[in-house]
Amino acid sequence: MPFWWNLYGKKKKKLNVKKGKDQSGEVDSTANEEFENNLVQNVNKIIEITGNSSDIVIRKMMIAKKVKIAVIYTDGLVDGVSINDFLLEGIIQNNDDDLGHPISAAHALHSIQEKMIAIGEIKSIFKWDDLFLSLLSGETIILIDGAYEALSVSTVGGEKRQISEPGTETTIRGSREGFTETLRTNTSLIRRRIKNPNLWLESMKLGTVTQTDVAIMYINGIANDNIIKEVKTRLNRIDIDSILETGYIEQLIEDQTFTTFPTLNHTERPDVVAANLLEGRIAVFVDGTPFVLTAPALFVEFFQAADDYYSRFDITSGIRLLRALAFIISLIAPSVYIAATTFHQEMIPTLLVISIAAQRESVPFPAFVEAIVMEVIFEILREAGVRLPKAIGQTVSIVGALVIGQAAVQAGIVSPAMVIIVSITAIANFSIPSFAMAISARLIRFIFMVLAATFGLYGLILGLIVMTIHLCSLRSFGIPYMSPLAPLIPTNVGDSVIRMPKWVNRERPRLINQKNIVRSGNNQKPHPPSQNQPNNKKDEPE
Repeated sequence: MPFWWNLYGKKKKKLNVKKGKDQSGEVDSTANEEFENNLVQNVNKIIEITGNSSDIVIRKMMIAKKVKIAVIYTDGLVDGVSINDFLLEGIIQNNDDDLGHPISAAHALHSIQEKMIAIGEIKSIFKWDDLFLSLLSGETIILIDGAYEALSVSTVGGEKRQISEPGTETTIRGSREGFTETLRTNTSLIRRRIKNPNLWLESMKLGTVTQTDVAIMYINGIANDNIIKEVKTRLNRIDIDSILETGYIEQLIEDQTFTTFPTLNHTERPDVVAANLLEGRIAVFVDGTPFVLTAPALFVEFFQAADDYYSRFDITSGIRLLRALAFIISLIAPSVYIAATTFHQEMIPTLLVISIAAQRESVPFPAFVEAIVMEVIFEILREAGVRLPKAIGQTVSIVGALVIGQAAVQAGIVSPAMVIIVSITAIANFSIPSFAMAISARLIRFIFMVLAATFGLYGLILGLIVMTIHLCSLRSFGIPYMSPLAPLIPTNVGDSVIRMPKWVNRERPRLINQKNIVRSGNNQKPHPPSQNQPNNKKDEPE
C-alpha cells in the first residue's frame, strides 16, 4: 500500500493536538502535535521554537511549477557534500524532467522520495517531536506545502575526531586504535573485529533534554539472557534530563552505590571491548564520549591489561602477581609503618629501629601526622599534574614532590623514612592498570592509616577483614564481584590473578556466561614435530 494512502485515500480531518508537559511542569502544546498542511505555518513554527537560531538553515524551493517545499537542516551537524550533491542538486535537476506538470502534494512527496534524492536512508515523520529530534541529530527535513507528512533524510556529518591511540590505556603490544566521540565510529570498530551476525546492537535515546544516543552491544548466543534483560531494564528506568558521558549511566545502573570499588568497567580500547563481548559481557556505548562501559565487571578484571593476552602466559602471570603486590602496598604500606613505629617497635630489626629513631629525633609530629601530611601533599601534587597542560603537568608533579619532600626533611617536619614510604606507595599505585581501582585504593588507604594509628596492627587487620567481607558482598548485575576466587571456580582461575596458556583456558567465565561456555575445541596444545615427519628435503619421499 503506498505511504500516502493514509493521508489522501481516506477522509481528511483535522488532527488532534496531544499535549504533554515540559521539564518545568508547564503544558507543552507541541510535544506530540502533528504537522499542519500549510508550509508557511510549519516553517514559522520551526523558527519560533528554535528561537530563530542562526545555525538552522531553511531553503525554500518550488517544484512542479506550483508545489512549494522547504529544505531544513542544522549547519555544522550535516554533511554539506551530501546535501548539495545528492539532495538539492537531485531536486533541481529532476524538477523539470519528471515534474513538468502540476501535481498534488502527495505525488510530489512520493517523487522526491523515490526519484530525486540519491541518499540511502529516508523516513517519514508526522510529529513535531520527531522532527526536532531528527533535525538536531544532523538529518535534513523536507516539508511540502499541502502535506501532513515530512521527510527526514540521513545527512549526518560534521567535524569529528580521527581515530587515534588511547591516552589512558597505553600498551606495549597490541592495537593502537581507540574509540572516538562518535557513536557509529565506535560500533564500527567492534564490527571490524567481530564479523559475526550474532553481534547485535540495540539503540535508544536517554535524557529528556539532551536525547543522547545510547547503544548496547552483545553477542547473541554467548551473552547471558538474564543479564541482557537486566541491563535493558535498568537503562529504561533512567529518567534524567541529560546524559553527557558514560559516567552518568554508570552511577544510575550500578548495583551498589556506597562503595569505592568500581562495579562497572570502562575502557576506550576496541580490542578490550571485543574481548569482553566474546566472554559474554554487554557493552554500553554513549554518543559524545570515547569511553565504553562493560558489564558485569569482576574485581580481578581491574588488574588485567590489554597486552596481557598478547604476551606469553608466564610473563603475563608474573606481571599480574606484581600488580597484585603493588595494590597491597598502595593500600597498607603507610599503615604498616605507622603501626610498627607507634605500637610494635619490637617487630622491627634492632639496627633499623635505631636508624628510624635517630631520623625521627628532630621530628615534632607522630608518625600518623607525618603520613597524613605527606599523603595529602602528594595527592594535591598529583591532581595538579593531571589538570595542568601535558607539557608541564608531569614536570610539576615530579619536581614538586622532590623539592617539597627534600625541603620537609631538611626543615624537620617529616623523616626521610616517611618520604620513602610515601614514594613507594605512590609508585605502587601507578602500577594498577585501572584508574578507578587505583583511586579506590588511594581513598581506602586513609581509613587504614586511621585504624593503624588507633589500634595498631590489630586495627589494620580488622580493616582488611571488613574490606574483604565488603568485596565478597558486592555484585555486578547479580554476578559475585570476587568470582572466580569467591566463589571458587577452578576452571576460570586460570585467567584471574595469573594467566594460564590459551589452550588451557577453554571456557568462558561460568557465572557471566551460562551457555556456549566452551570457546575452543580439544587438542589445542602445541606439539613438537613427530619423529617420523620429514625434517628436510632428503627425508621426503620421492
